[in-house]
Amino acid sequence: MILVTGGTGLVGSHLLLDLVKSGKKVRAIYRTESKLTEVKKVFSYYVPAKEATFLFDSIDWVQADILDIPSLNEAFKNVDYVYHCAAIISFDANNAQQLRTTNIEGTANIVNSCIKFNVEKLCHISSIATMDLALGDEQISENYTWYPEKEHSDYAISKYGAEIEVWRGTQEGLHAVIVNPGVIIGPGFWNAGSGQLFKKTNNDLNYHFPKTTGFVGVQDVSKASILLMDSSIENEQFILVSENLSFRTVLKWGAESLHKKAPQTKLKPWMVFVGWIYQSIANILWGAKKQLSRNDYKSLFKHSYYSNEKIKRKTGFSFTPIKSVIIETGALFKAEKKP
Repeated sequence: MILVTGGTGLVGSHLLLDLVKSGKKVRAIYRTESKLTEVKKVFSYYVPAKEATFLFDSIDWVQADILDIPSLNEAFKNVDYVYHCAAIISFDANNAQQLRTTNIEGTANIVNSCIKFNVEKLCHISSIATMDLALGDEQISENYTWYPEKEHSDYAISKYGAEIEVWRGTQEGLHAVIVNPGVIIGPGFWNAGSGQLFKKTNNDLNYHFPKTTGFVGVQDVSKASILLMDSSIENEQFILVSENLSFRTVLKWGAESLHKKAPQTKLKPWMVFVGWIYQSIANILWGAKKQLSRNDYKSLFKHSYYSNEKIKRKTGFSFTPIKSVIIETGALFKAEKKP
């Protein structure tokens, strides 16, 4: 039996589809029934409606919370393999404590449950946000260094803390792999994550920013994770990045896929700084929601480059070009959102 946490998210839903299509016996954790509709929708992007329903119904859905140990005890019964996708993704400065609680304590609970129930192997879905450039390197690799004295987002800190819990588990006998995807692009969940890029571009987004980072298609994240779990590789970490690209390029391709005009206005540091100052004052005077930290704003102008050589060398994995991922995702967005 395979258990997937976070099965109602972008990565989790694609993982579930790939696993059940291959005939695997799968159990998935969900918190609220409302999110199950999104999973069915993701399935329907890739298979006919009747098959999507059949595959969805073949999953053993268990209502549980990674912060609630009694519910995890039920979910982990007879489980051999675990894909841990459940996490909060947020750059809202107001969510710092929630991020640390869910992402670190929740992962600790998953690791402890894996050990308690003698799970054979765990795949933890982390993020490139945990990785700093090692001294002397031109690209960030799995040989990265975490510099605690540097500014990091609350999200990055929480995901790094989650990784520490997984490595702690390996010291206690758990076999595990960690994958660190870049910005994940794929269909569904248009109101969250990279899905918002398509929604906002469709609404004539008019600005772009110079940030460069790693991008990867969601189907590649799923397939690479399954490949690693099915291999003899254990207690190792892998960056999942197809290409390092600027957001300007990605937004341009997104606009093309939706037949929209590409964003023309380049955000400048002073514009962002003024916005951050205004937001901070509004937060102090009127209690307005402070969405981003100063470090998050600064990161909009940061250029980070990631190496995918390790997973290609060790497994022969081949990544899908990001432009192809964007074109396919844009087509599905248009088909779903058409009048």
